[in-house]
Amino acid sequence: MRNIYLVLSYDGTAYNGFQSQPFKNTVQDKLQEAIFKLTGDHIDVEGSGRTDSGVHARGQVVNFKTDSDIPIERWRMAINSRLPRDIIIREAREVPLTFHARRSAKRKTYRYTISNTRVPDVFRRQYQYHHPTPLNVSEMEIALRCMVGEHDFSSFCSRRSTKQSHVRTIYRAYLEREATTENPLDLADNRCGVLHLYITGNGFLYNMVRVIAGTLIQVGEGKRMAKDMELLLDAKDRLKAGPTAMAHGLTLWDVEYDFPKE
Repeated sequence: MRNIYLVLSYDGTAYNGFQSQPFKNTVQDKLQEAIFKLTGDHIDVEGSGRTDSGVHARGQVVNFKTDSDIPIERWRMAINSRLPRDIIIREAREVPLTFHARRSAKRKTYRYTISNTRVPDVFRRQYQYHHPTPLNVSEMEIALRCMVGEHDFSSFCSRRSTKQSHVRTIYRAYLEREATTENPLDLADNRCGVLHLYITGNGFLYNMVRVIAGTLIQVGEGKRMAKDMELLLDAKDRLKAGPTAMAHGLTLWDVEYDFPKE
């Protein structure tokens, strides 16, 4: 028995999320279909986490057990040739049988992208949330610092969350502004162009990053103050925080494990 580890990227626009569903229009379903075409085995892969409908991934990780003797160096190309063009395997390796993509994960990083421009970028519209009115990035950065550390994030997750504990640790959270903008008028009007929100933590709750993003946007608009973020954490009440930002701006960026990468 072998344990195969895959890193995949996908454009989530056309899919009903990562996790398998009865109607078979998920990334997991497409991946399992490709593995079946390659090996003839019906295999259920274990993902590092779920992504919702319309959410993308740069570094989703899965693993699965197989008796196949296909050399590990052939897995990536062989599966890619059987996948839709909006899903791609970036890396394949063999790992210990004890490895589990979700339970073995130590850190995850998500990126949320905001296009703070007059008009949306037609070529990147599926990967950016367009917000045309100016944002105060400095206030957003101050607000974001409150997220770092161990907190109860009940105010920043869906009320449909089924987790027993909403305590999570955020190791790093920051905003990164793209260096250029195609329209100089955007800068003149205090728009910031394309803004990326990166959050790294030991785990995330349902809709957690999107709620944080939606609340930060309100801070940037001046509808909330940066110091309000601490009050929201203390409140532990989803109704107190901002809206859930649109799914298409979110990307599962990276998943980290203890074993060394080759």
